[in-house]
Amino acid sequence: MTVHLRPARPTDAGHVAAILSGYVDETPWLPRQFTRAEELSFAGKMVDLGWVTVAEQDEVCGFVARREAEILALYVAPDARCSGLGRTLLAYAKTCAPRLTLWTYQANTAAQRFYLRHGFRETGRTDGPDNDARLPDVHFSWQDEGST
Repeated sequence: MTVHLRPARPTDAGHVAAILSGYVDETPWLPRQFTRAEELSFAGKMVDLGWVTVAEQDEVCGFVARREAEILALYVAPDARCSGLGRTLLAYAKTCAPRLTLWTYQANTAAQRFYLRHGFRETGRTDGPDNDARLPDVHFSWQDEGST
């Protein structure tokens, strides 16, 4: 089935929030910091600011949120994982900026492997004082080799 990427619409905020909230629910090391209503509000704000691109087949099955050169979030619904959708969303983000940065949690080793596999390099680690969960995190960056 073909995946279509498009800018998120306000009506997509519920799908974006559900994907984000579902990830929190299924990740034992990630504490729930916000209610589902707060996650919906956050998703709505990201959509309203124009930061979110969604991937859809029959419905929204993943998204990337990018503020200029910073990837704020990249999530794929459970039934669409391991399908190349994350790679597709990341490849799209790379077409939008010659340099990208992002943070992920140190405990999220799968995300770290994913970003390293797709050309990102680790540029720092912290004990988490600046993220909502206060968990140790890792900073990554990517540079388009043609733009150096």
